[in-house]
Amino acid sequence: MSGQVTISIWIFVLLVIVAAVAILDRILIPSTRWFLRRRINRVLDEIGTRLDIEIRPFQLTKRQVLIDRLVYDPQVIDAIKTYAAEHAMPQEVAQGKVMTYAREIVPSFNAYLYFRIGYWIAKKVARLLYRVRVGLLDGRAYAHIDPDSTVVFVMNHRSNMDYILVAFLAAERTTLSYAVGEWAKIWPLQMLIRAMGAFFVRRRSGNPLYRKVLERYIHMATREGVCQAVFPEGGLSRDGRLQAPKLGLVDYMLRDFDRTADRDIVFIPVGINYDRTLEDRSLLRTLDREVDRRSWWFVVWTTTRFISHSLMLMILSRWRRYGYACVNFGRPLSMQAYCAETGLDFNRLERSRRFEEVEILSGRLMTGIAAVLPVLPVPLVATVFLESTEAGMDILAIERRSIRMIDELKAAGAPVFEVPRSTRARTIADAVAFLQLRRLIAADGRIFKVASSEEATLEYYANSIRHWR
Repeated sequence: MSGQVTISIWIFVLLVIVAAVAILDRILIPSTRWFLRRRINRVLDEIGTRLDIEIRPFQLTKRQVLIDRLVYDPQVIDAIKTYAAEHAMPQEVAQGKVMTYAREIVPSFNAYLYFRIGYWIAKKVARLLYRVRVGLLDGRAYAHIDPDSTVVFVMNHRSNMDYILVAFLAAERTTLSYAVGEWAKIWPLQMLIRAMGAFFVRRRSGNPLYRKVLERYIHMATREGVCQAVFPEGGLSRDGRLQAPKLGLVDYMLRDFDRTADRDIVFIPVGINYDRTLEDRSLLRTLDREVDRRSWWFVVWTTTRFISHSLMLMILSRWRRYGYACVNFGRPLSMQAYCAETGLDFNRLERSRRFEEVEILSGRLMTGIAAVLPVLPVPLVATVFLESTEAGMDILAIERRSIRMIDELKAAGAPVFEVPRSTRARTIADAVAFLQLRRLIAADGRIFKVASSEEATLEYYANSIRHWR
């Protein structure tokens, strides 16, 4: 029993690996899962007492279960058969494509990551970059929303900061599930986005099989009461104006909606505006068809340089936030009430008629967004400069015109940023200084005028409130 056994080094290494895997599988991984599950349950118990819209069981279901439900959905199975017949391929191959689509779309919501990490990061980033304001929250209107209904925030899309800003502001009331474009499908960002409850969308995909899988997932999430955030414009506004709505996601939510049997769907218009949009010049550049496209390396280098410069300003205590970022929440629109008012049953309409009605509804939602789109200092002062027929103005003329425009906008019902009258002049002067710092306007002594090369950028900001002029 005290003898020795000699074995090859590769067998010894193999035995060590097998032993390590066994220890991980039997001891460490179960212990880690138990520890993480305990913390997640503690977070769920804590936030369950303060959320206005509770986390749905659908969001806590294992991701693989949701993927299987989606892949074997009866309508998806019919789409697989049709697709396989049209493309002369075995159904197993078509089903493999569907499995790929489902894994791409279905999120893996993690409550601990959402509320303990994601919320903290979103709050810090939003408050670091902007003076964040929330407005037009009609408590009485929201108090009448059935807590069992599916709430859908519909909002304009001005910046990729929208995801962070609205998630941070809504986190005290609910969790949000976003549709995110393919730009975010890079490791490890895509893992974080999925854990935050968002799902990826191929916005320009014309593949009918993919569209059916996406449609059925949105139908499942909507029917199960998952609170969602939708950008009806379908992408970032390139020129600063509100864009015509895309009908896809709203149609997916409503095409099988039964107002007598399904839970209510409540759309809440949300207006977002910034004194500075981080992507403003990049967005304007895409409007020029003749300009050369920037390389991926140029984008990375520019972004890195921008972040480095900002960090240096913070270290030197010369950092200035980018003005105001404001989110206004409008009046909720109940689909049960809307269908009763119009006599519509979306699940019984023919395709062409349904699209007509969805377009009318989407137009109404965009009108609701426009009605609550905040009027902030920089867009206001940019409008003053662009509407001025003079070659230049001094600060007193700018303040006088701005205050007159504020009074006109308020009289028209526009949601103008709220500052006391005693500080209006200071707020307007700060906006002028901000535009001068960004070289959008130039100073000649005490006279300010539009920088000739930056008129398009001023137009971009003025366009955000153009519908009020």
